[in-house]
Amino acid sequence: MYQVTKLHYHRISKMLDIHFDDDLVVALSSEFLRTHSPSAEVQGHGPSQQQLVLNKQDVQISQLEPVGHYAVRLCFDDGHNSGLFSWQYLRKLCTEHASLWSAYQQRVEAHHQSKNSVPIKFIP
Repeated sequence: MYQVTKLHYHRISKMLDIHFDDDLVVALSSEFLRTHSPSAEVQGHGPSQQQLVLNKQDVQISQLEPVGHYAVRLCFDDGHNSGLFSWQYLRKLCTEHASLWSAYQQRVEAHHQSKNSVPIKFIP
């Protein structure tokens, strides 16, 4: 299991640098981390209950709170702070970032398409 050795948040770019003990360093955006929070509010209690979190492009991380030697609580400026990002979960987000972000973008697009496809009733 990989350990996180350093976390560094850049307020201007809204990017979190994550350093692992095998020298992997990945930068993830606040938006990505917020929309992929491990909290029940976002993930639900199973894959079919996952919530689509929208409009988090401007969200910032306001605080990083260490949780033992295995996780960090990311506190976001929109009030969300219930997700504990374990080192294992952060590693998954780092190594699967491209596919997770692509899947999220597809869900957002499908959501917008469904909102725009309101049936029109023609009354004679």
